[in-house]
Amino acid sequence: MKCVYCGCEESKVLDSRSTDETNSIRRRRECLNCGRRFTTYETVETTPVLVIKSDGSRQPFDREKLIGGMIKACEKRPVSLPQIETVAMEIEKTIQNKLQQEVSSKELGEMVMNALKRLDEVAYVRFASVYRQFKDIESFKKLLEDM
Repeated sequence: MKCVYCGCEESKVLDSRSTDETNSIRRRRECLNCGRRFTTYETVETTPVLVIKSDGSRQPFDREKLIGGMIKACEKRPVSLPQIETVAMEIEKTIQNKLQQEVSSKELGEMVMNALKRLDEVAYVRFASVYRQFKDIESFKKLLEDM
């Protein structure tokens, strides 16, 4: 790391701390040439993930949109907002860990349904009924029988 005062590339780390809920690391450094101290911040660089919609269009992955859909499915159910946010974060991590820049909306929907099935079966059925766009009562019955 270059010293901000003298430009020397040699420094030692005096202290490291997590910040922003571990999204970045604050490092206190000391230049080995001039002895002055400075602070640097390191963040993980992530590539944006695109969601491929059923019509073939692409849009950036939006965790807030994901949370919004789950909130609607969990309305008036004993599922807390922190639980929903945790699920959304887990889904986002799963997508990023695949190291793919694109994910299909179908795959994303299946991840949400699997997570909601573990959280609350009624929320799962609500989400599935909208996601799978049931055309008749028979397809709805089939979903319930599969549970």
